[in-house]
Amino acid sequence: MHFLYTFSLRLYYFALWIASWFNPRAQAWISGRRGWKKDLREKIEKIRNERNDVTPVTSERSERPYAHYEIIWFHCASLGEFEQGRPLIEDLLQRYPQYKIIVSFFSPSGYAIRSKYKYADAVVYLPLDTVANAKFWVDTVRPKAAFFIKYEYWFNFLNELKQRGIPAVFVSAVFRQESLFFQWYAGWFRAQLENIHWFFVQNEPSGKLIQSLGFENVTISGDTRFDRVSATAADAGQFPLVKKFCGDARIIMGGSTWPEDEAVLIPLIRSNDSTIRYILATHDVSEQRIRSLEHSLGMPSVRYSNLTEENAGSASILLIDTIGILSQLYQYADLAYIGGAFGSGLHNILEAVVFGVPVFFGPRHEKFWEAEALIEKGGAFMVRTADEFSDIALGLLSDKAKYKQVSAACLDFIKENRGATALIMEGTASLLNS
Repeated sequence: MHFLYTFSLRLYYFALWIASWFNPRAQAWISGRRGWKKDLREKIEKIRNERNDVTPVTSERSERPYAHYEIIWFHCASLGEFEQGRPLIEDLLQRYPQYKIIVSFFSPSGYAIRSKYKYADAVVYLPLDTVANAKFWVDTVRPKAAFFIKYEYWFNFLNELKQRGIPAVFVSAVFRQESLFFQWYAGWFRAQLENIHWFFVQNEPSGKLIQSLGFENVTISGDTRFDRVSATAADAGQFPLVKKFCGDARIIMGGSTWPEDEAVLIPLIRSNDSTIRYILATHDVSEQRIRSLEHSLGMPSVRYSNLTEENAGSASILLIDTIGILSQLYQYADLAYIGGAFGSGLHNILEAVVFGVPVFFGPRHEKFWEAEALIEKGGAFMVRTADEFSDIALGLLSDKAKYKQVSAACLDFIKENRGATALIMEGTASLLNS
């Protein structure tokens, strides 16, 4: 089975290499890993040659009086997983400022956005999970501990870590009955979980599932995303031009939307209700995608990059054509439609919910426990059609008492689920203090 696993990964690499001839994302995945050994070696050598330069999370780089340090490795599939891991990185550095941090990404989109993350001493791509790559990686980095965020079970890397006595910790992990590990034919894959030092899982069902396989090294810690969005809300920047755009109107936002999601939003937008303005942020902010959305709207809009004092007050539709600000823009919303749940996966609803903003999304949200939980609590709404969305959204905006109740449910949901970061840090104290 190990041979088949590694062989399948090589086939995956070959398929990406072929796709890279015509697909920009595949091209970024391939090109980002060219020369990865040299890049990793140089970055680690730089870390090992530095002295007295550890970065407290409370300030920019400054001197720290530590001659001794060790490396902690955080691996994230992409940007979403990074945001889950970020509270841990920053809390860890507050508690243990002597450590150096290396962050690896599998996705080029995550790497591109966070390659300059100021609390990481190195940000790199993770190479393909082969035995040779894993040996080189672990020999070069020699981390004290490795944190894997949510998913990313790379079995050759996990085996190498276990062989060297380096603990691998999974945080904000989620398990479902339909997952690979719980299938009758997955004995080899289940056995690989023995290489994991500890599982910090998001919820009780996940905890019971992994325990059903005989693992007791499990803690139900919750989801670090609640801590992350709370920190974002507390430190959200101000956007004067966006605020002027909003004026006294009610604001409906579309966050991380795809064409299927926009089909739900656009009929209401075209109704020309002058009391409502719209902020739309597509999942893909490429020029081609923004132009496609402008064409689909069929009515005047203004791009964020073109927003000025002159047009901010007169526009009714604002298109966000830049990355990195969406989570902060939810502070201006009255309602938010979060994209992805007509396709492969719902995007982060908590970024809006933390501001007390009721959220809407499509029907494919069953893999996201927070969506189900918030529906039950009364702060979220699943919609299948444009008419359904319009009816519920307009009803909420016209009923102040109901809106206040739904908004309060959102804030309570965040408050009730904070604290995962502290639990994980307490649970790993013995590793980090040793």
